[in-house]
Amino acid sequence: MPTSLASNKAARDAVLDRVKKALGATGDRAAANADAERYIVAHAHGPRPAMPADLLTKFMVRATDMQSTVERVADVTLIPAAVARYINALELPPPLASQKSHKGVCWPEFEGLDWKGASLVIEARPTIGNDRLGITGTFCAIAETGTLVVLSGVNAPTATTLLPDTHIAVVRADRIVSGMEEAFALIRKERGKLPRAINMISGPSRTGDVEQTIVLGAHGPFRVHIVVVG
Repeated sequence: MPTSLASNKAARDAVLDRVKKALGATGDRAAANADAERYIVAHAHGPRPAMPADLLTKFMVRATDMQSTVERVADVTLIPAAVARYINALELPPPLASQKSHKGVCWPEFEGLDWKGASLVIEARPTIGNDRLGITGTFCAIAETGTLVVLSGVNAPTATTLLPDTHIAVVRADRIVSGMEEAFALIRKERGKLPRAINMISGPSRTGDVEQTIVLGAHGPFRVHIVVVG
């Protein structure tokens, strides 16, 4: 077994052993492991803020709080027009004018959309570092914090999200969950195990390292625009 896998297994076994000890579990290891797993899944959450029934509106408000911009469309065929509207409306200072680009990259799931009809040139590939526009899907979104949850995988190249100056994220309205706890529960339910990387994105990249002044685009996109479908 590779060292990294062995160390991960050892760490998980150590956690399970502590849980089993707390439960007073003895005897068959497999049965004790199953008891420990059930305890972890059912473990009560800590204090959480009350959430409204309308998670969509909550998400849109919180995403705006995080300095993302949001637009709703009825179905996926309207995504190219929404992207074009956003790009055309950008008003950038001269030093950033090159970021107003009608060329970019997208996830494979959006390759078949009518980008040309919206006067956009979009390729389904990971970015190579000089792309200004990246269009991605999301695994789900979190209403409580206005956060996008993006998982790594064959059909979700992380670089498409993290490198371009402008990140446009497509969120399905029925994939907006209440909080982080529900997001991780959905990952476990649909994926079975955690993927190699989970990216939680709350607005544009920013830093306040220099004189506590917030600067956008420090480590990734200067702007995040969310297109909610449905």
